[in-house]
Amino acid sequence: MTSEKGAAESTGGGAAEEDAPGRPSGTERRLHPVTPLRRAWAPVAVLVGWAVHDFDQAQRRLSDLTGTHLLIGLGVLLPAAALYGFLSWWFMHFSVTDTELRIRTGLVFRRTAHIRLDRLQAVDINQPLLARFLGVSKLKMDVIGTDSKDELAFLSDTDARALRAELLARAAGFAPETANDVGEAPSEQLLHVPPRTLFIALLLSGSSWLLLLGALAGPPFLWFTTHSIGLLIGTGIPLLGAAFASTVGRYVKEYDWTVGDSPDGLRIDHGLLDKAHETVPPGRVQAVRIVEPPLWRRRGWVRVELDVAGSANDLLVPVAPREIAQELIARILPGVTVPTELSAPPARAAWCVPVWWRGHGLAVTDTVFASRHGRLTRTLALVPHAKVQSVRLLQGPWMRRKGVADIHVETGANTSVAARMRDEEEAAKLLHSQADRSRTGRRTARPDRWMA
Repeated sequence: MTSEKGAAESTGGGAAEEDAPGRPSGTERRLHPVTPLRRAWAPVAVLVGWAVHDFDQAQRRLSDLTGTHLLIGLGVLLPAAALYGFLSWWFMHFSVTDTELRIRTGLVFRRTAHIRLDRLQAVDINQPLLARFLGVSKLKMDVIGTDSKDELAFLSDTDARALRAELLARAAGFAPETANDVGEAPSEQLLHVPPRTLFIALLLSGSSWLLLLGALAGPPFLWFTTHSIGLLIGTGIPLLGAAFASTVGRYVKEYDWTVGDSPDGLRIDHGLLDKAHETVPPGRVQAVRIVEPPLWRRRGWVRVELDVAGSANDLLVPVAPREIAQELIARILPGVTVPTELSAPPARAAWCVPVWWRGHGLAVTDTVFASRHGRLTRTLALVPHAKVQSVRLLQGPWMRRKGVADIHVETGANTSVAARMRDEEEAAKLLHSQADRSRTGRRTARPDRWMA
Protein backbone atom coordinates (compact mmCIF):
# COMPACT_ATOMS: atom_id res chain seq x y z
CA MET A 1 0.00 0.00 0.00
CA THR A 2 1.34 3.43 -0.92
CA SER A 3 0.50 6.71 0.79
CA GLU A 4 1.43 10.15 -0.49
CA LYS A 5 2.38 13.21 1.54
CA GLY A 6 2.13 16.73 0.22
CA ALA A 7 0.97 15.76 -3.29
CA ALA A 8 3.95 13.46 -3.66
CA GLU A 9 4.83 11.67 -6.89
CA SER A 10 4.09 8.00 -7.42
CA THR A 11 6.43 5.25 -6.19
CA GLY A 12 9.61 4.86 -8.14
CA GLY A 13 13.24 3.88 -7.87
CA GLY A 14 15.86 6.06 -6.27
CA ALA A 15 17.42 8.73 -8.44
CA ALA A 16 20.89 8.15 -9.77
CA GLU A 17 22.32 11.58 -8.97
CA GLU A 18 24.91 11.95 -6.24
CA ASP A 19 23.90 13.93 -3.14
CA ALA A 20 27.11 13.45 -1.21
CA PRO A 21 30.46 11.81 -1.80
CA GLY A 22 30.12 8.04 -1.39
CA ARG A 23 26.31 8.02 -1.03
CA PRO A 24 24.01 8.15 -4.07
CA SER A 25 20.77 10.08 -3.87
CA GLY A 26 18.00 7.72 -2.81
CA THR A 27 20.24 5.35 -0.87
CA GLU A 28 18.10 3.44 1.64
CA ARG A 29 19.03 3.68 5.31
CA ARG A 30 17.82 1.94 8.45
CA LEU A 31 16.92 3.30 11.85
CA HIS A 32 19.01 2.87 14.99
CA PRO A 33 19.40 -0.76 16.20
CA VAL A 34 17.53 0.03 19.47
CA THR A 35 14.33 0.59 17.46
CA PRO A 36 13.18 -3.07 17.75
CA LEU A 37 12.89 -2.59 21.52
CA ARG A 38 10.24 0.08 20.88
CA ARG A 39 8.34 -1.92 18.29
CA ALA A 40 8.38 -5.18 20.26
CA TRP A 41 5.74 -3.78 22.62
CA ALA A 42 3.06 -3.76 19.88
CA PRO A 43 1.87 -7.41 20.40
CA VAL A 44 1.88 -6.89 24.17
CA ALA A 45 -0.14 -3.68 23.76
CA VAL A 46 -2.73 -5.56 21.66
CA LEU A 47 -3.12 -8.16 24.41
CA VAL A 48 -3.45 -5.51 27.12
CA GLY A 49 -6.00 -3.63 24.99
CA TRP A 50 -8.13 -6.76 24.66
CA ALA A 51 -7.97 -7.33 28.44
CA VAL A 52 -9.07 -3.77 29.17
CA HIS A 53 -11.86 -3.90 26.57
CA ASP A 54 -13.32 -7.14 27.97
CA PHE A 55 -12.06 -7.17 31.55
CA ASP A 56 -14.48 -9.81 32.89
CA GLN A 57 -13.68 -12.38 30.22
CA ALA A 58 -9.95 -11.69 30.52
CA GLN A 59 -10.18 -12.21 34.28
CA ARG A 60 -12.00 -15.54 33.80
CA ARG A 61 -9.44 -16.73 31.24
CA LEU A 62 -6.58 -15.73 33.52
CA SER A 63 -8.09 -17.57 36.52
CA ASP A 64 -8.33 -20.77 34.44
CA LEU A 65 -4.63 -20.75 33.64
CA THR A 66 -2.12 -22.62 35.75
CA GLY A 67 1.43 -21.57 36.46
CA THR A 68 2.70 -23.88 33.73
CA HIS A 69 0.33 -22.36 31.18
CA LEU A 70 1.48 -18.86 32.14
CA LEU A 71 5.14 -19.79 31.71
CA ILE A 72 4.41 -21.36 28.32
CA GLY A 73 2.44 -18.28 27.27
CA LEU A 74 5.27 -15.97 28.27
CA GLY A 75 7.74 -18.27 26.52
CA VAL A 76 5.76 -17.83 23.30
CA LEU A 77 4.73 -14.20 23.65
CA LEU A 78 8.12 -12.68 24.47
CA PRO A 79 10.04 -14.29 21.56
CA ALA A 80 7.13 -13.44 19.22
CA ALA A 81 7.20 -9.81 20.34
CA ALA A 82 10.98 -9.68 19.92
CA LEU A 83 10.72 -11.22 16.44
CA TYR A 84 8.01 -8.74 15.45
CA GLY A 85 10.15 -5.82 16.65
CA PHE A 86 13.18 -7.05 14.73
CA LEU A 87 11.30 -7.74 11.49
CA SER A 88 9.46 -4.41 11.57
CA TRP A 89 12.83 -2.67 11.99
CA TRP A 90 14.49 -4.80 9.30
CA PHE A 91 11.79 -4.04 6.71
CA MET A 92 11.69 -0.29 7.45
CA HIS A 93 13.90 1.95 5.33
CA PHE A 94 14.10 5.62 4.53
CA SER A 95 15.89 7.50 1.80
CA VAL A 96 16.37 11.09 0.70
CA THR A 97 16.20 11.95 -2.99
CA ASP A 98 16.52 15.29 -4.73
CA THR A 99 12.81 16.04 -4.22
CA GLU A 100 11.41 13.88 -1.42
CA LEU A 101 11.91 11.81 1.70
CA ARG A 102 10.68 8.24 1.31
CA ILE A 103 9.73 6.06 4.27
CA ARG A 104 9.06 2.41 3.44
CA THR A 105 7.44 0.21 6.12
CA GLY A 106 5.36 -2.96 6.46
CA LEU A 107 5.87 -6.70 6.98
CA VAL A 108 2.94 -7.99 4.91
CA PHE A 109 1.29 -4.86 3.55
CA ARG A 110 3.92 -2.44 2.30
CA ARG A 111 3.48 1.29 2.77
CA THR A 112 5.67 3.92 1.16
CA ALA A 113 5.24 7.52 2.28
CA HIS A 114 6.51 10.15 -0.17
CA ILE A 115 7.17 13.40 1.68
CA ARG A 116 7.94 16.19 -0.76
CA LEU A 117 10.74 18.37 0.53
CA ASP A 118 9.16 21.55 -0.79
CA ARG A 119 6.10 20.79 1.36
CA LEU A 120 8.06 20.47 4.62
CA GLN A 121 7.25 23.20 7.09
CA ALA A 122 8.91 21.89 10.24
CA VAL A 123 11.32 19.14 11.24
CA ASP A 124 11.37 18.60 15.01
CA ILE A 125 13.63 16.47 17.21
CA ASN A 126 12.14 14.79 20.29
CA GLN A 127 13.96 12.86 22.99
CA PRO A 128 11.85 10.83 25.42
CA LEU A 129 13.47 10.18 28.78
CA LEU A 130 14.66 6.64 28.02
CA ALA A 131 15.85 7.69 24.58
CA ARG A 132 18.07 10.33 26.19
CA PHE A 133 19.90 7.63 28.15
CA LEU A 134 20.31 5.55 24.99
CA GLY A 135 21.53 8.50 22.93
CA VAL A 136 18.75 8.34 20.32
CA SER A 137 16.08 10.77 19.09
CA LYS A 138 12.82 10.94 17.15
CA LEU A 139 12.59 13.02 14.00
CA LYS A 140 9.08 14.40 13.40
CA MET A 141 8.04 16.16 10.21
CA ASP A 142 5.20 18.62 9.65
CA VAL A 143 4.02 18.55 6.04
CA ILE A 144 1.69 21.08 4.45
CA GLY A 145 -1.72 19.55 3.76
CA THR A 146 -1.58 16.75 6.35
CA ASP A 147 -2.88 16.62 9.93
CA SER A 148 -0.60 13.87 11.24
CA LYS A 149 3.17 13.91 11.60
CA ASP A 150 5.43 11.33 9.98
CA GLU A 151 8.30 10.32 12.18
CA LEU A 152 11.55 8.41 12.14
CA ALA A 153 12.08 6.73 15.49
CA PHE A 154 14.80 6.22 16.42
CA LEU A 155 18.01 7.73 15.06
CA SER A 156 21.22 8.46 16.91
CA ASP A 157 21.42 12.05 18.15
CA THR A 158 24.15 12.86 15.63
CA ASP A 159 22.29 11.28 12.71
CA ALA A 160 19.00 12.98 13.67
CA ARG A 161 20.56 16.45 13.66
CA ALA A 162 22.46 15.76 10.44
CA LEU A 163 19.34 14.47 8.69
CA ARG A 164 17.29 17.43 9.93
CA ALA A 165 19.89 19.85 8.56
CA GLU A 166 19.98 17.98 5.24
CA LEU A 167 16.19 18.00 4.85
CA LEU A 168 15.94 21.71 5.65
CA ALA A 169 18.82 22.54 3.32
CA ARG A 170 17.17 20.66 0.46
CA ALA A 171 13.79 22.22 1.27
CA ALA A 172 15.47 25.65 1.17
CA GLY A 173 16.71 25.02 -2.35
CA PHE A 174 20.35 24.08 -1.78
CA ALA A 175 21.81 21.88 -4.51
CA PRO A 176 21.80 18.15 -3.66
CA GLU A 177 25.58 17.93 -3.89
CA THR A 178 25.97 20.62 -1.20
CA ALA A 179 22.98 19.86 1.06
CA ASN A 180 24.99 17.47 3.24
CA ASP A 181 27.73 20.04 3.77
CA VAL A 182 25.45 22.92 4.82
CA GLY A 183 25.04 21.67 8.36
CA GLU A 184 22.67 23.03 10.97
CA ALA A 185 21.89 26.72 10.63
CA PRO A 186 23.23 28.94 13.44
CA SER A 187 20.83 30.08 16.13
CA GLU A 188 20.77 33.19 18.33
CA GLN A 189 19.05 32.89 21.71
CA LEU A 190 16.24 35.39 22.14
CA LEU A 191 14.52 34.22 25.33
CA HIS A 192 15.06 31.81 28.20
CA VAL A 193 12.35 31.20 30.80
CA PRO A 194 14.00 30.49 34.20
CA PRO A 195 12.50 27.49 36.06
CA ARG A 196 11.71 29.74 39.05
CA THR A 197 9.71 32.14 36.86
CA LEU A 198 7.77 29.25 35.33
CA PHE A 199 7.03 27.83 38.79
CA ILE A 200 5.70 31.17 40.07
CA ALA A 201 3.63 31.65 36.90
CA LEU A 202 1.95 28.27 37.38
CA LEU A 203 1.23 29.11 41.03
CA LEU A 204 -0.45 32.33 39.89
CA SER A 205 -2.57 30.62 37.24
CA GLY A 206 -6.16 30.55 38.43
CA SER A 207 -7.19 27.64 36.18
CA SER A 208 -4.58 25.36 37.79
CA TRP A 209 -5.93 26.11 41.28
CA LEU A 210 -9.53 25.57 40.20
CA LEU A 211 -8.71 22.16 38.72
CA LEU A 212 -6.70 21.19 41.80
CA LEU A 213 -9.53 22.29 44.09
CA GLY A 214 -12.03 20.30 42.03
CA ALA A 215 -9.78 17.23 42.14
CA LEU A 216 -9.45 17.43 45.94
CA ALA A 217 -13.04 18.37 46.82
CA GLY A 218 -15.01 16.61 44.09
CA PRO A 219 -14.36 12.91 44.88
CA PRO A 220 -15.08 13.19 48.67
CA PHE A 221 -18.29 15.11 47.92
CA LEU A 222 -19.44 12.43 45.44
CA TRP A 223 -18.63 9.65 47.90
CA PHE A 224 -20.62 11.17 50.76
CA THR A 225 -23.60 11.92 48.50
CA THR A 226 -23.76 8.76 46.34
CA HIS A 227 -21.46 6.09 47.91
CA SER A 228 -20.81 4.90 44.36
CA ILE A 229 -17.29 3.60 43.76
CA GLY A 230 -17.79 3.59 39.98
CA LEU A 231 -18.85 7.24 39.95
CA LEU A 232 -16.00 8.11 42.32
CA ILE A 233 -13.39 6.47 40.08
CA GLY A 234 -14.95 7.73 36.85
CA THR A 235 -14.98 11.33 38.07
CA GLY A 236 -11.98 11.46 40.40
CA ILE A 237 -9.36 10.02 38.05
CA PRO A 238 -10.08 12.49 35.18
CA LEU A 239 -10.09 15.41 37.65
CA LEU A 240 -6.78 14.32 39.15
CA GLY A 241 -5.33 13.80 35.67
CA ALA A 242 -6.42 17.27 34.55
CA ALA A 243 -5.03 18.88 37.72
CA PHE A 244 -1.73 17.04 37.28
CA ALA A 245 -1.48 18.01 33.60
CA SER A 246 -2.15 21.70 34.32
CA THR A 247 0.41 21.93 37.14
CA VAL A 248 3.18 19.34 37.33
CA GLY A 249 2.68 18.23 33.73
CA ARG A 250 3.00 21.78 32.39
CA TYR A 251 6.08 22.45 34.51
CA VAL A 252 7.78 19.28 33.28
CA LYS A 253 6.89 20.00 29.65
CA GLU A 254 7.71 23.75 29.65
CA TYR A 255 10.83 23.48 31.82
CA ASP A 256 13.94 25.30 30.53
CA TRP A 257 11.97 26.93 27.69
CA THR A 258 14.33 28.58 25.21
CA VAL A 259 13.52 30.48 22.02
CA GLY A 260 16.21 31.10 19.41
CA ASP A 261 16.28 32.79 16.03
CA SER A 262 17.72 31.06 12.97
CA PRO A 263 17.24 31.11 9.19
CA ASP A 264 14.94 28.09 9.68
CA GLY A 265 12.54 30.14 11.81
CA LEU A 266 12.18 30.41 15.58
CA ARG A 267 13.64 27.39 17.35
CA ILE A 268 12.07 26.22 20.60
CA ASP A 269 13.80 23.87 23.07
CA HIS A 270 12.11 22.68 26.25
CA GLY A 271 11.46 19.75 28.56
CA LEU A 272 12.64 18.37 31.90
CA LEU A 273 12.20 14.65 31.24
CA ASP A 274 11.37 14.49 27.53
CA LYS A 275 13.45 16.97 25.52
CA ALA A 276 11.86 18.62 22.48
CA HIS A 277 13.54 20.64 19.75
CA GLU A 278 10.83 22.34 17.67
CA THR A 279 10.71 24.97 14.94
CA VAL A 280 8.10 27.62 14.22
CA PRO A 281 8.22 27.66 10.41
CA PRO A 282 8.58 31.04 8.73
CA GLY A 283 5.47 32.47 7.14
CA ARG A 284 3.18 29.67 8.36
CA VAL A 285 1.86 31.37 11.51
CA GLN A 286 -1.79 32.20 10.90
CA ALA A 287 -2.67 33.87 14.20
CA VAL A 288 -1.11 34.80 17.54
CA ARG A 289 -2.89 34.96 20.91
CA ILE A 290 -1.57 36.94 23.87
CA VAL A 291 -3.06 35.47 27.07
CA GLU A 292 -2.94 37.45 30.31
CA PRO A 293 -4.26 35.72 33.47
CA PRO A 294 -5.48 38.15 36.17
CA LEU A 295 -2.70 37.39 38.69
CA TRP A 296 -0.01 37.97 36.06
CA ARG A 297 -0.94 41.58 35.31
CA ARG A 298 0.92 43.19 38.21
CA ARG A 299 4.11 41.47 37.03
CA GLY A 300 3.46 42.34 33.37
CA TRP A 301 3.61 38.70 32.27
CA VAL A 302 1.84 37.16 29.28
CA ARG A 303 1.61 33.81 27.52
CA VAL A 304 1.91 33.69 23.72
CA GLU A 305 0.08 30.97 21.79
CA LEU A 306 0.14 30.26 18.05
CA ASP A 307 -2.06 28.92 15.28
CA VAL A 308 0.27 27.34 12.71
CA ALA A 309 -1.21 25.84 9.56
CA GLY A 310 -0.80 22.06 9.58
CA SER A 311 1.43 22.04 12.67
CA ALA A 312 1.00 20.92 16.25
CA ASN A 313 3.30 23.66 17.58
CA ASP A 314 0.83 25.90 19.41
CA LEU A 315 2.94 27.64 22.06
CA LEU A 316 5.62 30.27 21.52
CA VAL A 317 6.26 31.42 25.12
CA PRO A 318 4.79 29.94 28.34
CA VAL A 319 5.49 33.15 30.31
CA ALA A 320 7.42 36.31 29.51
CA PRO A 321 7.31 40.08 30.08
CA ARG A 322 4.96 41.79 27.66
CA GLU A 323 7.73 43.82 26.00
CA ILE A 324 9.80 40.72 25.19
CA ALA A 325 6.72 38.88 23.96
CA GLN A 326 5.93 41.72 21.58
CA GLU A 327 9.47 41.59 20.20
CA LEU A 328 9.09 37.87 19.46
CA ILE A 329 5.73 38.47 17.80
CA ALA A 330 7.35 41.08 15.55
CA ARG A 331 9.84 38.42 14.41
CA ILE A 332 7.26 35.82 13.41
CA LEU A 333 4.82 38.41 12.01
CA PRO A 334 7.07 40.95 10.25
CA GLY A 335 5.59 44.43 10.09
CA VAL A 336 2.90 43.68 12.69
CA THR A 337 2.74 45.72 15.88
CA VAL A 338 0.51 44.85 18.82
CA PRO A 339 -2.30 47.47 19.11
CA THR A 340 -2.56 49.17 22.48
CA GLU A 341 -5.87 50.99 21.95
CA LEU A 342 -8.95 48.86 21.23
CA SER A 343 -12.50 50.11 20.81
CA ALA A 344 -15.16 48.67 23.10
CA PRO A 345 -18.62 47.46 21.97
CA PRO A 346 -21.56 49.86 22.33
CA ALA A 347 -23.23 49.93 25.76
CA ARG A 348 -26.38 48.24 24.42
CA ALA A 349 -24.29 45.08 23.96
CA ALA A 350 -24.81 44.53 27.71
CA TRP A 351 -28.35 43.33 26.88
CA CYS A 352 -26.83 40.48 24.86
CA VAL A 353 -23.77 39.61 26.97
CA PRO A 354 -24.23 40.99 30.51
CA VAL A 355 -21.09 41.89 32.50
CA TRP A 356 -18.66 40.20 30.10
CA TRP A 357 -19.31 42.56 27.20
CA ARG A 358 -16.75 44.99 28.62
CA GLY A 359 -14.01 42.42 28.04
CA HIS A 360 -14.41 42.60 24.25
CA GLY A 361 -12.44 44.99 22.08
CA LEU A 362 -11.39 45.48 18.46
CA ALA A 363 -8.59 47.19 16.56
CA VAL A 364 -7.92 47.01 12.82
CA THR A 365 -4.60 48.41 11.58
CA ASP A 366 -2.93 48.38 8.17
CA THR A 367 -1.40 44.97 8.90
CA VAL A 368 -3.48 43.11 11.48
CA PHE A 369 -7.01 42.30 12.69
CA ALA A 370 -6.91 42.34 16.52
CA SER A 371 -9.73 41.14 18.77
CA ARG A 372 -9.80 40.90 22.57
CA HIS A 373 -12.12 38.96 24.87
CA GLY A 374 -12.28 38.05 28.56
CA ARG A 375 -12.79 40.01 31.78
CA LEU A 376 -10.66 37.88 34.10
CA THR A 377 -8.22 36.19 31.72
CA ARG A 378 -7.71 38.55 28.81
CA THR A 379 -6.89 37.11 25.39
CA LEU A 380 -5.83 39.30 22.48
CA ALA A 381 -5.89 37.51 19.11
CA LEU A 382 -3.86 38.92 16.20
CA VAL A 383 -4.53 37.84 12.61
CA PRO A 384 -2.44 39.38 9.80
CA HIS A 385 -4.66 40.47 6.92
CA ALA A 386 -2.73 38.21 4.52
CA LYS A 387 -3.72 35.14 6.59
CA VAL A 388 -7.49 35.79 6.57
CA GLN A 389 -9.23 33.18 4.40
CA SER A 390 -12.82 34.35 4.80
CA VAL A 391 -14.96 36.85 6.73
CA ARG A 392 -18.45 36.20 8.17
CA LEU A 393 -21.06 38.41 9.82
CA LEU A 394 -23.31 36.69 12.36
CA GLN A 395 -26.39 38.29 13.92
CA GLY A 396 -29.07 36.50 15.91
CA PRO A 397 -32.63 37.82 16.41
CA TRP A 398 -31.90 39.41 19.80
CA MET A 399 -28.70 40.95 18.43
CA ARG A 400 -30.66 42.43 15.50
CA ARG A 401 -33.07 43.97 17.98
CA LYS A 402 -30.19 45.61 19.83
CA GLY A 403 -28.34 46.62 16.66
CA VAL A 404 -25.12 44.61 17.21
CA ALA A 405 -23.38 41.85 15.24
CA ASP A 406 -20.35 39.56 15.38
CA ILE A 407 -17.56 39.51 12.79
CA HIS A 408 -15.62 36.25 12.36
CA VAL A 409 -12.39 35.93 10.38
CA GLU A 410 -11.23 32.44 9.39
CA THR A 411 -7.55 31.54 9.05
CA GLY A 412 -5.60 28.88 7.19
CA ALA A 413 -5.18 26.90 10.42
CA ASN A 414 -8.95 26.14 10.52
CA THR A 415 -9.43 28.54 13.40
CA SER A 416 -11.72 31.52 13.80
CA VAL A 417 -11.19 34.86 15.54
CA ALA A 418 -14.32 36.82 16.44
CA ALA A 419 -14.94 40.49 17.13
CA ARG A 420 -18.12 40.31 19.18
CA MET A 421 -20.95 42.77 19.80
CA ARG A 422 -19.95 45.42 17.28
CA ASP A 423 -22.38 48.07 16.07
CA GLU A 424 -24.20 46.57 13.09
CA GLU A 425 -23.25 49.44 10.74
CA GLU A 426 -19.62 49.14 11.80
CA ALA A 427 -19.79 45.35 11.32
CA ALA A 428 -21.24 45.69 7.80
CA LYS A 429 -18.48 48.10 6.78
CA LEU A 430 -15.85 45.89 8.39
CA LEU A 431 -17.15 42.85 6.47
CA HIS A 432 -16.34 44.45 3.09
CA SER A 433 -13.23 46.38 4.10
CA GLN A 434 -11.63 43.30 5.69
CA ALA A 435 -12.09 41.33 2.47
CA ASP A 436 -10.26 44.10 0.58
CA ARG A 437 -7.46 44.21 3.15
CA SER A 438 -7.00 40.44 2.91
CA ARG A 439 -6.67 40.53 -0.88
CA THR A 440 -4.14 43.36 -0.67
CA GLY A 441 -2.23 41.62 2.11
CA ARG A 442 -1.90 38.37 0.15
CA ARG A 443 -0.51 40.21 -2.87
CA THR A 444 2.20 41.94 -0.83
CA ALA A 445 2.97 39.10 1.64
CA ARG A 446 6.36 37.45 1.66
CA PRO A 447 6.53 33.90 0.25
CA ASP A 448 6.42 31.02 2.76
CA ARG A 449 9.93 29.73 2.17
CA TRP A 450 12.64 28.11 4.28
CA MET A 451 15.72 30.24 4.95
CA ALA A 452 14.31 33.11 2.90
